[in-house]
Amino acid sequence: MSIPEHVLVVGASAAGLTTAEALRRKGFGGRLTLLGDEDAAPYDRPPLSKQVLSGAWEPTRAQLRTADALDALDAEFLLGDPAVALDAGRRSVRTASGAAVTADAVVVATGLRPRELPGQDGLRGVHVVRTVADALALRSDLLGAGRVVVVGDGVLGAETAATARSMGPAVYLVGPQPAPMTGQLGPLAAGHLADLHRRNGVALRTGVLLDALLSRDGAVTGVRLSDGEELPADVVVAAVGCSPATDWLADSGLVLDDGVVCDARCRAAEGVWAVGDVARWHHRGLGRLLRLENRTNATEQALAVAGDIMGEDRPYVPVPYFWTDQYDVKVQVFGLLSAESQAEVVEGDPAEGRFVVRHEGPRGPVGVLGWRMPKQTRLHRASIVDHYTRPLENATP
Repeated sequence: MSIPEHVLVVGASAAGLTTAEALRRKGFGGRLTLLGDEDAAPYDRPPLSKQVLSGAWEPTRAQLRTADALDALDAEFLLGDPAVALDAGRRSVRTASGAAVTADAVVVATGLRPRELPGQDGLRGVHVVRTVADALALRSDLLGAGRVVVVGDGVLGAETAATARSMGPAVYLVGPQPAPMTGQLGPLAAGHLADLHRRNGVALRTGVLLDALLSRDGAVTGVRLSDGEELPADVVVAAVGCSPATDWLADSGLVLDDGVVCDARCRAAEGVWAVGDVARWHHRGLGRLLRLENRTNATEQALAVAGDIMGEDRPYVPVPYFWTDQYDVKVQVFGLLSAESQAEVVEGDPAEGRFVVRHEGPRGPVGVLGWRMPKQTRLHRASIVDHYTRPLENATP
């Protein structure tokens, strides 16, 4: 495919904006359009559950770029007008307002939509955290709350519980795992995370699901758990995961299966790419489809997609990476940890609150986790690079 004259990026958050910026840096001089469903200029999402929610940052500080930097990009921003349909063959996108934008290349960067709790719709005091507006609405309720229940024990739930607790109210963190973030951290580090939350006053309810929201006069009053326990609450946070925002692509001709299915170069169809949380691409080092929901992948995959649009023709084979900040602890994870991998402390001492854990799988090291040891964790990353970047035999998609 020749270099396109017009690139349309559908999604104006981190992945979409980085794609546009990378295209310009790589010499793309054609027309560039970014279509976003929110009115706001592009902003970062990781601070929403921490600095913005706590009030440490004004919302404008989460903006990804200044107005001058966005102007210098020489791109057309069509904000507040969500995409509702794509004709992949014609590379034409229709928006909610009825506008149609046709380009030579389309990049799908529509991210995720938060899942809601059963019975949540229209119930006051129940929140998700996905947008700046979500974070500000939750903050407003937290400032007057005495009791908070966070439903969901993944990254977002654990971070939100930590932030809410720092704001004063009593906090329960509820989830099905043996400890918060067990699936992302492995049992060893997750156990230490559970202890960290308890030391900071968060009450954990592990191994349970939400049975029902309790309410009176249209406002939440608590939750009932699958084991029958009832927890009173002024505020409930739904942190039960997200779904790829692909509903608008139902009749597009693209393959949709837990995201937009792509080849090793993140191509979903001729002239169509997907990037960020919504993209499920063939990772050659792992020999399977992979979709990552983290800020680092949004940036790295955007660089790869921009390169492919510009003719670089290289597969995208990252070493997955994410981090989380909770209380005074930064946890970093390189690779993909699993319940089957064998965990070994290779540096530091968990008892002293600083350590590095390496996870081993059948093919060797698969992941490295660092707890308040950022420099050492980066050094240990070298032991897992081959597992992700060396193609498996017959890994051709």
